[in-house]
Amino acid sequence: MSNPVQALAGVPNACQILPTVVAGGQPSPSHLAPLHAAGGRIVLDLRDPMERRPFDEPAAVTGQGMEYVNVPVGPGTLTDETLDRILGVLRAAGDRLVLVHCGSGNRVGGALIPFLMLDHGLEEEDAIAQAMRVGLRSAELMEWGLDYARRNRTS
Repeated sequence: MSNPVQALAGVPNACQILPTVVAGGQPSPSHLAPLHAAGGRIVLDLRDPMERRPFDEPAAVTGQGMEYVNVPVGPGTLTDETLDRILGVLRAAGDRLVLVHCGSGNRVGGALIPFLMLDHGLEEEDAIAQAMRVGLRSAELMEWGLDYARRNRTS
């Protein structure tokens, strides 16, 4: 059995952020069976359903025995409700391995900042560094994640 990052070879910005979270850009159908074999159980897709797609991802993911969840991130959805939904999926996953992806990893990076800070205790600087590893390039997405984390931190 390969590890999750090896299973995602060729996926833009693919990396393992936490033991139970791998992240990056759009996988292809050929990545799904190896991902499942490497322990993947949930695919959290942050792309809008109206974005052009190379294949029927929900059918391909469920066909491999994994759960498919779509929480669109884009203009008009950079809200607390969107982050609440993303965090809900990640928190409910428990010890199941989750692939979080968008087209390139940019949206994933912004969305993971609150999870890294609130649930895993990373400082802002470290959370940003991890988000950039995944492909974060947008200042707007970074501020979206940071703002949510700052407002929801418990002292």
